[in-house]
Amino acid sequence: MNEASLGSLPQRYWLLEGNRSRAVDGGVIHESTLSIHVNGQELATVMCSPLQLEALAVGFLFSEGLVDQREEIGHVQLNATGALVDVILRRDDFELPRRLILTSGCGGGVMLAELSAQQPPIQSEYECTPAIIQERMRDLQSAARLYQAVRGVHTAILADEAGLLVAAEDVGRHNAVDKCAGLALLSDIDTRDTLLLTSGRISSEMLGKARRLGCPIVASRTAPTSSALALARAWGICVVGYLRRGSLRIYTHAQRLGLPEEEAQILDTT
Repeated sequence: MNEASLGSLPQRYWLLEGNRSRAVDGGVIHESTLSIHVNGQELATVMCSPLQLEALAVGFLFSEGLVDQREEIGHVQLNATGALVDVILRRDDFELPRRLILTSGCGGGVMLAELSAQQPPIQSEYECTPAIIQERMRDLQSAARLYQAVRGVHTAILADEAGLLVAAEDVGRHNAVDKCAGLALLSDIDTRDTLLLTSGRISSEMLGKARRLGCPIVASRTAPTSSALALARAWGICVVGYLRRGSLRIYTHAQRLGLPEEEAQILDTT
């Protein structure tokens, strides 16, 4: 069974085209609940697409700063119903965080602490070209198989100049990034100086995830928020928005794409 069929459910609907109508046997996005446990203790429950759930759980722990490397994880077990993932750490001193706050993102689950712009900037001299960003966006579009089948989901990828490293889709844009983080961690992929591309809005929480991954460039088909740009300036992250065929907007740290350090540049790449 392919991922598109796992991430969707059959749904008949009426299609209206002009003054003509017809019934279509199509599909709709499958949204489910996943409970994430750590060492047998319930940490969080998220709404998500039922794909790559082990990676989602591990990536969630990484994004929230509860684990830093693969060696900390002893075992990851998805239960028979697909509704619970238990992550067993190689340490028994884990304590549940006392503070849980909701994120502003769709399907993003919970964040364990407010993001702070006081974290140090990314220590990286990484630069690439707008042409490479365009190529990687084409990789994202090719990886969006569930989206191509039924629409309604977000896609995220981690990539480098040579090509795609990992890809994930989810009803929540934050979940898709966490899945990428989990896939990279479980596969021992060094995410420093990689590119994070997403189909969704770049919020402050998304910048926080990029900062954890060590990505100096974050790009999206849509817009960043003002809070995301404030964090990007502080952390040395280049934010690219409205990435389209032939054009893109560079909001922060444009020198990472070979341009003068000025904000809100629109670059014609045709």
